[in-house]
Amino acid sequence: QVQLVESGGGLVQAGGSLRLSCAASGRTFSSYAMGWFRQAPGKEREFVAAIIWSGGRTYVADSVKGRFTISRDNAKNTVYLQMNSLKPEDTAVYYCAFQSRGFYTYNDCVLPGRYEYWGQGTQVTVSS
Repeated sequence: QVQLVESGGGLVQAGGSLRLSCAASGRTFSSYAMGWFRQAPGKEREFVAAIIWSGGRTYVADSVKGRFTISRDNAKNTVYLQMNSLKPEDTAVYYCAFQSRGFYTYNDCVLPGRYEYWGQGTQVTVSS
């Protein structure tokens, strides 16, 4: 089992910044990826970004490219999502996710069904 605990959400004005954190604990794996997804009311869960723990390769959705950055802290087993130039359309519940299936192409990382563990979510609200 892997436990994921997110933090850092909140209310921010358009153009502002937030940094989300997701701390992982529990069973250890030699190969895994962690991702961020978001879900707005009435919409499907949407891929935001992912990072392959070994090597640090990242994938970022086109909708947030240039504004959001995913990074990791190996010592803390924590993944971050730095969100800059926030827009009202970024408003959603943001979820952290974990997978250890061994294949981490872009297509492997953008699908929610590929992830085995999920955090509880953290609300991000961007006011106009």
